[in-house]
Amino acid sequence: MRRRIYWLLPDLASARRTMDDLLLARISEPHIHFVAREGEVLTGLHPANLLQTSDVVRSAQAGLVIGGAAGAVLGVIVALFFPLFGDSPEWGMVAVLAIVGAGFGAWSSSLIGISTPNHRLKRFESAIEQGQILLMVDVPRSRVDDIESRLQTLHPEAHLEGVEPNIPAFP
Repeated sequence: MRRRIYWLLPDLASARRTMDDLLLARISEPHIHFVAREGEVLTGLHPANLLQTSDVVRSAQAGLVIGGAAGAVLGVIVALFFPLFGDSPEWGMVAVLAIVGAGFGAWSSSLIGISTPNHRLKRFESAIEQGQILLMVDVPRSRVDDIESRLQTLHPEAHLEGVEPNIPAFP
């Protein structure tokens, strides 16, 4: 299980030094993510991807649940009132329409979520717009204190912004 540590860095030079220090601390590059304002060039850094900066995962999960429930309700109605073969209810339609509804709900919700900023990053928006760079580093639970103290010692210009107890499986 990993924890995500958030840091705000004042500029690009500080972000590059922090990236180097994290690599020296044996944190692999796929677990280091930087977010900067629109148009900022993050050469030499590992920028956060769309899964980390948008609400696509959370939206897809909500769409899956809502679409599945709506599909199941529609399936019950179709099974009871519109049987395809004979006069008895076709309960298989409930499962089929629940699966179709869940898939459609996840797909359509993810289209909305991909254009919505990540709710976890909302508190950093003003700092990022002012030119600061957000560092998100995913570390094993056993190394959180070690990495925090290392970065506080080596980068007094950076600000620790907290630790997320559980990071999502995908981003």
